[in-house]
Amino acid sequence: MIPKKFSIDKIPSYGPYNTCVVVGGFLFISGQIAGEEHTNNIEMETKKVMENIKIILSENGIGFQNVIKTSIFVTNMSNFYIINNVYSKFFHKGSYPARETVQVVGLPKNANIEISLIAYKN
Repeated sequence: MIPKKFSIDKIPSYGPYNTCVVVGGFLFISGQIAGEEHTNNIEMETKKVMENIKIILSENGIGFQNVIKTSIFVTNMSNFYIINNVYSKFFHKGSYPARETVQVVGLPKNANIEISLIAYKN
């Protein structure tokens, strides 16, 4: 099966990849950062990343209720609770996807957080 590729013009791309790809009913969203708007304010960056993801999900006719797995990469794990507070507001309480959070040395464009995910288009 050839994956269906999407180019979402509303979301900046920083390399040779698609913003998202659909394969067999699954939507794979590439890692999203806050873009040029990062301010070293992890709360604002996390909100911008989640808003970008919301746009991509919406452009594909689904929402956060369809998300089944997220991967969060952060440069400082001490921001874990701030990130969780913002992140949780985008999901219905109790219906969170599977997830891992990993501290990394660096992210593109000196971002402090990057989130990728998999959703199911039923």
